[in-house]
Amino acid sequence: MNKLAEIRNQELICRERALSDTDRRAFWLAKAEEWAQRALDEIAFHFREAGGDRLTDAKSQRRPSESHHA
Repeated sequence: MNKLAEIRNQELICRERALSDTDRRAFWLAKAEEWAQRALDEIAFHFREAGGDRLTDAKSQRRPSESHHA
């Protein structure tokens, strides 16, 4: 999750730049939104990774007769 903190930090930097660079405010806010989306993608990746492991574990714990019906 260190990567998530770095991504959120980049988002914050862009938002701070938007406050100080009024001429390019729209640019910096757009960049901040890109970083925010990357953060959401990173979170989703970790959920999918964790969910996949649980799904694999559940399938491996089924009785042989159950695995053919799923």
